[in-house]
Amino acid sequence: MSDADLDHCRAAIRTGSHSFHAASRLLPRRVADPAKVLYAFCRLADDAVDETAPDHRASAVLRLHDRLERVYAGRPMEAPTDRAFARVVEASEMPRALPEALLEGLAWDAQGRRCATRSDLLAYSARVASSVGAMMCVLMGVRDRDALARACDLGVAMQLTNIARDVGEDARAGRLYLPLDWLAEAGVDPVAFLFDPSATPEIRALTARLLDEAQRLYWRSEAGVRALPLGARPGILAARHVYAAIGGQVRRGGHDSVARRAVTSKGRKVGLLGVAFAQAALTALLPRSAVLHARPLEETAFLVDAAAAPDRPGWSAPVLDALAQLAAQDRARAGAVAVAAE
Repeated sequence: MSDADLDHCRAAIRTGSHSFHAASRLLPRRVADPAKVLYAFCRLADDAVDETAPDHRASAVLRLHDRLERVYAGRPMEAPTDRAFARVVEASEMPRALPEALLEGLAWDAQGRRCATRSDLLAYSARVASSVGAMMCVLMGVRDRDALARACDLGVAMQLTNIARDVGEDARAGRLYLPLDWLAEAGVDPVAFLFDPSATPEIRALTARLLDEAQRLYWRSEAGVRALPLGARPGILAARHVYAAIGGQVRRGGHDSVARRAVTSKGRKVGLLGVAFAQAALTALLPRSAVLHARPLEETAFLVDAAAAPDRPGWSAPVLDALAQLAAQDRARAGAVAVAAE
């Protein structure tokens, strides 16, 4: 890829993802540069939906579908991130099902889909976060199923941490990721909460529940680090600790992520990078944990299968179904606008 395209991706990560930028500094360059391209493409995709008016999000996802189609056809859109990502896809033989999964998760967001259960929440997290973990493994040349399963655990843990940190911010934007059955058990009316978000004892307890789920998966994910290339271990452990520290800040704030947004200071991040280096050195001395061989979460198993096996052509049925629903939604919106204009 051109130096200019790569520099564009590096700049996008520097300004758009401080946590990943900090962790990526510990990755070897042969992994760090493709990883920055991957994250730049994921950031572009995420922003294309998040920063678009709700009525136009369906169109935004459909445009992303076209861009990904062109990447895999070897004819990327004339944009730095698209061109760089196409080169990474080709060089790493990235299974198409992995970025497809990310796109499906964004389609769920565009549809305003809510998580009815914990399993729905994990399925959403698998698509928008574990897909990235699986793609990172591919960039490192890791196709071992156990290592992939633990990378997917880490992705879900990070996403649960993000959701716990952003409960209030999401609610004010009309988004709700807390499982509806959890809210029902706690006696929380989701409509009332979205109308007037507040850090009630019930919402704080549900935020703590999210972080407990994340912590269990952070612990499981560490067993997979031993299966990664030695030079990549500090960077992956740094990402694990930097994101977990966000959850720690939420805990220290009494699980109130409505009135405040947890942040990790630059000094704290530097300290966590040191912890990651030390822990990575220990992984070379300690035997592999039996936890490495734990089954993947049911919700992430399809990602493990996709990353470990030869790629299959074409779009998967679930993604095509989600895109068809979005296209119908977009046509209905356009029709309503046309009628209103008459």
